[in-house]
Amino acid sequence: MIEFEFVFVLYALVLGLSMVELLSGFGRAMEYKFARDAAQKAFEIGWLTPLFAIFVMLDLISFWVFAWVVRDLITVDSVTIAGVTAFAASYYLAARLVFPTQPQSFTDLDVHFYRVRRIVLGILIALVVVQWIYLATQTSLGAIASNPFAIGMTALLLVLMLLAMIWRNDRLNTALLGALIARYLFLYFVI
Repeated sequence: MIEFEFVFVLYALVLGLSMVELLSGFGRAMEYKFARDAAQKAFEIGWLTPLFAIFVMLDLISFWVFAWVVRDLITVDSVTIAGVTAFAASYYLAARLVFPTQPQSFTDLDVHFYRVRRIVLGILIALVVVQWIYLATQTSLGAIASNPFAIGMTALLLVLMLLAMIWRNDRLNTALLGALIARYLFLYFVI
């Protein structure tokens, strides 16, 4: 357990910063929206970017929980430290891109969503693939890797993310992000 704690400190720190990045991005957008409203100038946050942020946060939480599941398998070595660093850093990059640093560069954040969605979703898909490769290499996690429900829910996640990468339609992407969020809420609160 001490080895897990040593590695988890780094993982938790970077994932925590990822959460802060999502929340501060939303805060910046809200502040700018309030300023624009006071000046009676146009600026729309829309639905896509906030829903995207909620989905990324829920996905991030799932990997935080997964770290707890594999806690007894964690060893401290250079490969583990490098892997955890790369994994958490990838998450930070994805979270960092969800909201623009300068919302004043936009009149509608839905435009920003369409600029970054493929990169962010591509990173998240890559992290899911890495997670499943890890599951496949750990014999003690064979029950998870061979569980039809886990496989089905992961397939659903990947299909929904791929569709969100492909389609450029506000209503469809709102529905896809809603479905991605609902999937996580179902897993967290129903199962």
